Amino acid sequence: MFEYFNSPKWAVSWEQAATAALALLVAVAVAWLAYRLLYAVVVRLAKRSESMADDLILERVRKPIKWSLVAVAITLAAQADPLLAQVWEPLAQFLRPALLGWIAYALVKAFTAVLELRLDQAADPVAVRSRRTRIAILSRTATVAIIFITVGLMLFAIPAVRNIGATLLASAGLAALAIGAAAQPALKSLIAGLQIAITEPLRLGDQVVIDGQTGRVEEIHMAYIIVRTWDERAVVVPTSRVLDQSFENWSRKNEMLTGPVFLHLDPATPVAPVRAEFERYVSAHPLWDKRTMQLLMTEAHPESVELRLSVSARTIADVWKLRCDLREHMLTWLQNDMPEALIRHRLEVQGANDKVAKL
Repeated sequence: MFEYFNSPKWAVSWEQAATAALALLVAVAVAWLAYRLLYAVVVRLAKRSESMADDLILERVRKPIKWSLVAVAITLAAQADPLLAQVWEPLAQFLRPALLGWIAYALVKAFTAVLELRLDQAADPVAVRSRRTRIAILSRTATVAIIFITVGLMLFAIPAVRNIGATLLASAGLAALAIGAAAQPALKSLIAGLQIAITEPLRLGDQVVIDGQTGRVEEIHMAYIIVRTWDERAVVVPTSRVLDQSFENWSRKNEMLTGPVFLHLDPATPVAPVRAEFERYVSAHPLWDKRTMQLLMTEAHPESVELRLSVSARTIADVWKLRCDLREHMLTWLQNDMPEALIRHRLEVQGANDKVAKL
């Protein structure tokens, strides 16, 4: 390695080294002053706007723009100084794609923040969940693509890697088959994520039931989905699972649901008083949305009957709370006002007494 730096290519005088260092310092100083001036002007223009979008974009792209201006200034200075060009150009082959990728990544994050800011101002919660899901999936897809392309361009700056790439392109058919077989799970997840963004079988914030687990969709990634259950457990579901198998989405269009409460009573119980008390209680409950209030006898067995009390509410949380309140109230009312309606095991006492009397 020392022989390489002692070669004639690196044999320079102190004057040439000082000139190159001075050119580098001047380029960095000029770039820094240009950045400060440009940024001050743009910030002043952004303050005249009432929208927060300008401020978000400027904050995201500030650092990559600053270092990109520095790189451009050093490149221009290197054109006038051979020694600086000799040192800078090998580094620039890696830095240029990295800076471009950084700018693209910052722009994606900036526009994502702007779109999410506008979503907070929307009134329709269903539309907000739909757009937030699309924004999250598409922004992650764009981020993965930017990172992949940036790393690829940086690696192709290495001659050995470039030669390997040319060799692979020469045998493109075999390489395509190998890469396709190895990347099949990743491609399947990527396609599944895009399908979720387009078709929207579920969205961020939806209440779903997957594999018997009930919870809210908390995160949607390209490879997996996070469902947060009521007891704060995080259920990780593969993205392809959503498209390959069925699941329940309780808030597809809205959160208005109808929920049942089941009562198992004695067959001799008169249904009319139970129905009257049910309708009286639900009509006065603040969570009832006046859509569904119905009592039906859904089963009749020799030792019991089943009553289904259906109620509705505006949200999933409200219908759950209403069902719990209704179940507790009806059980308390039956215990106090109709205790004979509660199921008990019977013995045919009269028939036994007759048999004893005959003896």
